[in-house]
Amino acid sequence: MELSSKKKLHALSLAEKIQVLELLDESKMSQSEVARRFQVSQPQISRICKNKEKLLADWCSGTANRERKRKRESKYSGIDEALLCWYHIARAKAWDVTGPMLLHKAKELADIMGQDFVPSIGWLVRWKRRNNVGFGARHVLAPPFPPEPPPPGPTSQAQPPLSLKDFSPEDVFGCAEVPLLYRAVPGRGGARDRVQVLLCANSRGTEKRRVWVSGLRAAPTCLFGVSGAALPASYHPDLGVPWSEWLAQFDRDMARQGRQVTLLLAARVAEGLAGRPGLRHVRLLPLAADGSTPALPGSVVRAFRTHYRHRLLGKLAAVRSKRAGASLAEAAAGITVLDALHMAAAAWAKVPPQLIGSSFVQEGLAPCKMSPSPDQASEMPPVPGGLSLEEFSRFVDLEGEEPASGGCKEETGTEDEAGAGEDGLGPLPTKADALRALGTLRRWLECNGTSPELFEKFYACEEEVERLCGS
Repeated sequence: MELSSKKKLHALSLAEKIQVLELLDESKMSQSEVARRFQVSQPQISRICKNKEKLLADWCSGTANRERKRKRESKYSGIDEALLCWYHIARAKAWDVTGPMLLHKAKELADIMGQDFVPSIGWLVRWKRRNNVGFGARHVLAPPFPPEPPPPGPTSQAQPPLSLKDFSPEDVFGCAEVPLLYRAVPGRGGARDRVQVLLCANSRGTEKRRVWVSGLRAAPTCLFGVSGAALPASYHPDLGVPWSEWLAQFDRDMARQGRQVTLLLAARVAEGLAGRPGLRHVRLLPLAADGSTPALPGSVVRAFRTHYRHRLLGKLAAVRSKRAGASLAEAAAGITVLDALHMAAAAWAKVPPQLIGSSFVQEGLAPCKMSPSPDQASEMPPVPGGLSLEEFSRFVDLEGEEPASGGCKEETGTEDEAGAGEDGLGPLPTKADALRALGTLRRWLECNGTSPELFEKFYACEEEVERLCGS
């Protein structure tokens, strides 16, 4: 007799459940569509929505194991919680907490509570897993209560506050608002092409925050039908950087990692955020009011602009190859904000960590000495063909100059009018369009003698597109 087979349940981890909630909040996808993407049933997505508050509380506590799929409560929950509270106090005092010490303390707490309990190694392993203790590269958890806020008042020193030394280099972040003429051509750029890019990295260069772009009063139509969660950078339809929203997201991310970090800010930005409640894991440290010390080293900002300009010129050359006789200015008119988001993310990813770390040290923004990069210039992109080193350098620093007359054609119209041609908006691409494009790209690579390494990247892209088309 043939036995009926049961369908295996695909349980989602805590991290995946948070991704489900973020996807439902930030996009217009239905629960059924999200269920197909995560390969689970729609009722499972519905249960996640019903438990939203509890899941978010676990995630933001900074002590939950993000990879757990089911939360199994301990039989001795009172001892569990008491030991975790003691552990937080011990770590806040910088004690070196060991496994035998935790077992001894658990037994001591059990005796105080009058419970007949003998902790074992297996219990300790499960306790650490439940409370995310001792897993990953970082072993220091955030204290259960927020630190006392610093006394109000601006910082008048020319150097960063001495409290900077209380943080490790990995936990010191700097950020900067970078004006960017996102579709300028050499020698020409217009105010209508200007956006603000928010860059943030830690003083080691090992962590670079997601790029934020803002600057237009309304969301451009090139973003119609585009999933914000799928983009490599965030876009905000405001004229300035949305500091409150950005800081709230930064604080949530640090809470998930159980970290306390400091963020270097320009004095004028810090003044506008004075008294802001709700930041528990990010401490704001304003720099000198005279602007002598940047919150993000200038060499890092210039490296970002250099990579962006190099990528922009490559894209303009590709557009001109499709439109015979088009000038650089005409090609630039077809560059959209969506293109700029991708190019900004790619340029930020290209800035080497060694350059960031060395620049923080040179500016006096790092809490300890680090070895400078042996050769930073070798990691910068080469000067594009057709431009001298001096011409490309002026192009990189174009934001510091006054807009020239006779700028891009787009300055006299809206972005939608300028991009209404071949590079403008059309119907949203279908799955069949995506698969046909893959075939065309592979054929082009085959006929142009590309390297095996590039084919490996193409295969990864092809596999992901086919997965999305099949979901």
